[in-house]
Amino acid sequence: MDSTRVTEQPTSFERSQTGADPADPRGALLHTPTPRSPGGLPHEAHADGEPSGAASTAVGPEHSQPGAEHSAEPEAHRPRPVPEAIPVQPGGQPGEMAPSPDGQDRRTGHVPQRNRPTPMRRDGDRLRFVGAATRRIARGIDLDEIVMGLCRATVPTFSDAILVYLRDPLPVGDERPTGPLVLRLRRTDRIPPERDTEGGGFLPAAQPEPTELDMVGSELCEVRPGSALAEVLRGVRPVFTDAPAARAALPELLGEGNDIAVPTGQRAILAPLRGRRRVIGAALFLRRLDRLAFETDDLLVAAQLATHSALGIDKAVLYGREAYIADELQRTMLPETLPQPTGVRLASRYLPAAETARVGGDWYDAIPLPGSRVALVVGDVMGHSMTSAAIMGQLRTTAQTLAGLDLPPQEVLHHLDEQAQRLGTDRMATCLYAVYDPVSHRITIANAGHPPPVLLHLGGRAEVLRVPAGAPIGVGGVDFEAVELDAPAGGTLLLYTDGLVESRLRDVWTGIEQLREKLAATAQLTGPDHPPPLEALCDEVLDMLGPGDRDDDIALLAARFDGIAPNDVAYWFLEPEDAAPGRARRLARRALARWGMEDLTDSVELLVSEVVTNAVRYASRPVTLRLLRTDVLRCEVGDDVPQLPRLRQARATDEGGRGLYLVNRLARRWGATRLSTGKVVWFELNRG
Repeated sequence: MDSTRVTEQPTSFERSQTGADPADPRGALLHTPTPRSPGGLPHEAHADGEPSGAASTAVGPEHSQPGAEHSAEPEAHRPRPVPEAIPVQPGGQPGEMAPSPDGQDRRTGHVPQRNRPTPMRRDGDRLRFVGAATRRIARGIDLDEIVMGLCRATVPTFSDAILVYLRDPLPVGDERPTGPLVLRLRRTDRIPPERDTEGGGFLPAAQPEPTELDMVGSELCEVRPGSALAEVLRGVRPVFTDAPAARAALPELLGEGNDIAVPTGQRAILAPLRGRRRVIGAALFLRRLDRLAFETDDLLVAAQLATHSALGIDKAVLYGREAYIADELQRTMLPETLPQPTGVRLASRYLPAAETARVGGDWYDAIPLPGSRVALVVGDVMGHSMTSAAIMGQLRTTAQTLAGLDLPPQEVLHHLDEQAQRLGTDRMATCLYAVYDPVSHRITIANAGHPPPVLLHLGGRAEVLRVPAGAPIGVGGVDFEAVELDAPAGGTLLLYTDGLVESRLRDVWTGIEQLREKLAATAQLTGPDHPPPLEALCDEVLDMLGPGDRDDDIALLAARFDGIAPNDVAYWFLEPEDAAPGRARRLARRALARWGMEDLTDSVELLVSEVVTNAVRYASRPVTLRLLRTDVLRCEVGDDVPQLPRLRQARATDEGGRGLYLVNRLARRWGATRLSTGKVVWFELNRG
């Protein structure tokens, strides 16, 4: 009979009784008279008193119940325990026998101490305790909850103290652990010092003297191959520590000298914790000397507790690994940091639907574009599974690729729709794609079934932008429309997913109106001339969520439009002729003089001349030259040739090929971006 069946099929033939809760503060002990064989000796015990469950080599399955093979009735007809409280006995507490008139225990003849656990005297009590304890252990989800459930279920009901050791590190699933077997003390639990209740107080009158159980335990131990501890763990079955093998294993487990503090007699049980594949730890149950010793049947209780705890720990480790993988997948598919483009400030938030389901299909992104522009993207794939997260990652990658081609927003959504159809017929998503130009102070937006953005003006007015909704991505065969709107300096654009505004308690349009009111109220706190801080604004927006509003993931992207003033921009067209580089140098020199940046004149003239010369060599249409003055000086040269220049090392005999080498050495940053009409080569210099 395996360990699972032991729990479900009790050996008692008594009428079903109510259960014992291991968390009961009365902490009733499990004590049952040992059944005796016809020869007068207890079942599963030798003549010398050593329990066969500890050292016997009889053939049988792991954790089989001693005496189960002598059962006279088939297992199918055994009664099951009812998970209820133990009925109150006449004149006493639940689970207690009525005392004799002189107050003595009828079985032992001892007078029971006040506030001390009293023993149970039926096999049914022991089985009901195992059922209640395993239910408490099974309630745990993560590792700490399961280990704590084991400790709280056994102390003080089954033992006065418990030490739980686990492998370090714990193997996951079918992993084969490498290196030696190392056990680390994961948790201990002991009966707290008794309270002084004579005067009605709760604090002890004096600190109690330390007991032998307070000194037990060593944090780390390495199990040597072939040692006594290794043999006990290999045996899998719980054993009393007064057995020779277990007594020899204690110094290795607890540390030299700590084994002396273990109570003598059958007051300690060492139970290996075996998971699905291998032993993953050990539990040591201890009782004080002033308490009744363990009995042979208590080995079965320890076996059940150890088996259920080990299997629960195995599942908790697997669950933890899966949650970690899902969390890492979600994080890697979202931007680790937001860019810092010129003329706009960004802030973002992401909240999963629940801590136990951290994966979802919501995403946001900010992608720098040529000409100091930036693409703002927010999307939502249907579902909250790993599949949704994977599809989200593919759509986000596709959007980044399309943004690099500098396609219009409506064309980006069209290609995303085609990509979603290639991924599957049921791959649906909503998306909003916007491009902000800080020079023209305009924003172009296209929508694919997504909630509309909200624009918070500098004066405190919040406006829901009228953007054609469009069909969701994945429908196929639909056109997307883009609109161009003003993006005033000081304004804040808020892009979000429907989890922020829609829940079981409100529809999406009610939520959008509440969001608009929340933004307007927040803006009033800072006055009409100062927009609210961007990070604080995101936190205030999330505070509008109520207890029942977390039905979906939430992705939030906020963009503060600073823009670039017209007097900080210089723009020219240059004909593709030999005189173009000289003219570009003169124009750049005049702009720098107007801005008071003459210290950069030499560097700018040299770099502008090299980049314009390369553009004029291949261009057939006018070349554009633009200088932007922000926190840095940025120069952009555009032409109609799509091929991007590559940095290479010129040979000594080459007449050219050194222009980009100079740009790379002198500029703070540089790059080249392909456009639908050609390309743009840009570089930046630090302002003096």
